Amino acid sequence: MNLLSNEEFTARLRAVGTDRYHHLHPVHKKMNAGELNPEQIRVWVANRFYYQRGIPIKDAAIVSNCPIREVRRVWLHRISDHDGTGEGKGGIEAWLKLSEACGFSREEILDERHVLPGVRFAVDAYVNFARSQPWPVAISSSLTELFAPDLMAERLAAFEKYYTWVQPWGFDYFRSRLTQARVDSGEGLALTLKYCNTPELQSAALAALRFKCDVLWSMLDAMTLEYQRMEKGA
Repeated sequence: MNLLSNEEFTARLRAVGTDRYHHLHPVHKKMNAGELNPEQIRVWVANRFYYQRGIPIKDAAIVSNCPIREVRRVWLHRISDHDGTGEGKGGIEAWLKLSEACGFSREEILDERHVLPGVRFAVDAYVNFARSQPWPVAISSSLTELFAPDLMAERLAAFEKYYTWVQPWGFDYFRSRLTQARVDSGEGLALTLKYCNTPELQSAALAALRFKCDVLWSMLDAMTLEYQRMEKGA
């Protein structure tokens, strides 16, 4: 393809989310409609934690591959946002609190006993992608954040309305991402537009975003199979 203008490149990136983001997956549709039972919600929470745990590792890989100091400065805060700057802080800690609000112990979430093989495979593939791809392409894979705030708002409303058995102090992660995802996606988009500056890199960026959408979709596919197994009592 030819080199796209920033406007056309942005439109194509956003179109990926319109067509492929996991808000379209049946699991999310059922979750937001209040149709998942407590055990199904717990499966989602426990397995999504494995993804949350992988995010700062992915971001550290991007930083380690990037030779440009100014870009590293922009990207570094994502690691501390998730790992926290001390005990009791950060996105991973907030997800642990959500897990506890759903009735899990911290130990059973941290030891990953509930992580499904398909989820583990998908998340590990994403981390390895960030390690092995050119850093601008890896950054572009994070642009699912462009579509996250609207999904997060809908998710928070659904949990507060339908899943009242979850302790409300567990929703801090959802609330924080309503604003943080907008900041992060703005940074990621600006860097993608600036450094994916050849037809080849633009094409790779679009493919990377599609890949990331596939990762998120595959995680939910794995959970769907687990839901079916649970329903059959296998």
